[in-house]
This record gives sequence, structure tokens and C-alpha cells, in this order.
Amino acid sequence: MSEALPTETPATSSTAAPAGQGSVQVLLDERDMKVLYANAYRMHTAAEEVVLDLGFNMLNPNPQTGQQQLLLKITDRVIMSYATAKRLSLSIGQLIKRYEQQFGELPTQPGQRSTQR
Repeated sequence: MSEALPTETPATSSTAAPAGQGSVQVLLDERDMKVLYANAYRMHTAAEEVVLDLGFNMLNPNPQTGQQQLLLKITDRVIMSYATAKRLSLSIGQLIKRYEQQFGELPTQPGQRSTQR
């Protein structure tokens, strides 16, 4: 587990700047960061934006019928441009690829087993 940085001291890193310019220092301020757990999502789209609702699935504790019900509780919404969504998609894809190379293929359906090596 990595050590957390003190909230008073922002983390810094260098990143590439547009062509013809030097590097740019990025200051990272995590003081107002919130943590959320999500095991479910839904997406909406508009002409200029991607809307990502995050939440979690759970059995409905108070079903109105005798039948079991699954409750999708949406807790947060992220709205981003398509360009940002594409960069996020590529980053997550690379992260999953590295994970699966080390630990085996991840299942995509609930109840499926991982193919651990």
C-alpha cells in the first residue's frame, strides 16, 4: 500500500506541454477529494457530453412484491466531454490490460470466475 501525502503539501509532477513549449508543472490539490464506491454505472449521452452515473447494486431491502428485486442506487454523476471520456477510456483500458497480464483475465458478468494464472 502506498503512503498518502499530507493534505497540506500538494503533490507535483511534470507533464508534456504543447509542441514548442517547455514542460508544465502540475500542482495536485486533493484536500476536497471525496471517495466513493461504485459497482455499477449507467451512461447517457448528449451531442457534446457523456454523462456517467455511478452507484452500486444491492438487493432491495424492502421489496414491494414477493419477488427479489435488485436496487441500483445512483450516488454520483460525472459529466465530461467526449474527448475527456476517450482519454479516460484509453487510460482505464491500459490499466486493465496491465492488471490482466499480471493476474489473469477479469470476468465482466457477476458470478463469473476470473481466469487466474
